[in-house]
Amino acid sequence: MINWKNLLNLFLQSNCPLCQRSTSQELCPNCVRQLQKCHIYDMSNIGQNSLPIFAWGVYGGILKRAIAAMKYENQPQIARCLGQWLGEAWLLHYECDRQLVVVPIPLHASKLKQRGYNQAALIAESFCATTGLQLKQNGLKRVKETEAQFSLSASEREKNLTSAFGLGKDFDHRPNASVLIVDDIYTTGATVKSAIQTLCKSGIAVSGLAVVATAVKDN
Repeated sequence: MINWKNLLNLFLQSNCPLCQRSTSQELCPNCVRQLQKCHIYDMSNIGQNSLPIFAWGVYGGILKRAIAAMKYENQPQIARCLGQWLGEAWLLHYECDRQLVVVPIPLHASKLKQRGYNQAALIAESFCATTGLQLKQNGLKRVKETEAQFSLSASEREKNLTSAFGLGKDFDHRPNASVLIVDDIYTTGATVKSAIQTLCKSGIAVSGLAVVATAVKDN
């Protein structure tokens, strides 16, 4: 007797983007296990920042590799897993506040055209599908084409991102809710600081930041 489910899975097999093993999921079970080891269980006081920062994992090892593959190797499907795990961890720590809206950090139009997708937006979609929070995908827009951040110092990053954002079409009217910003990585905080300044100038409150990975260890 033919097992149609197994036959279908055979046709749906693809290679894991991190190790090239055959898998019917976004990532193979072995890479999932390795990624789960990057998960932070005590997420309090990350960087002793005044803004609450919720991070799923530490930026390094296989998690760093997964984020790089997602962004630079045309592997957007990785965002679904990362956003889901971030959402599941969020629900363990916070009640689902329906007065909270989720806004991803946007890419500039030229970078979006080059990459074909915004990884922060894909993470936010999966995060919202998991948590039930409302997504405002176009809450912010990137109005300034900035240099790549990874090669810049902390002061250069902040200067690079000055006036980088504007309000997007989803906020044509001021929302009766506070914003949770979602991004892939938190490092110096220059990106989120610039985004918060844009939102606050328009009277929109920001309650925190949720990221897949942080390069700042908790204290």
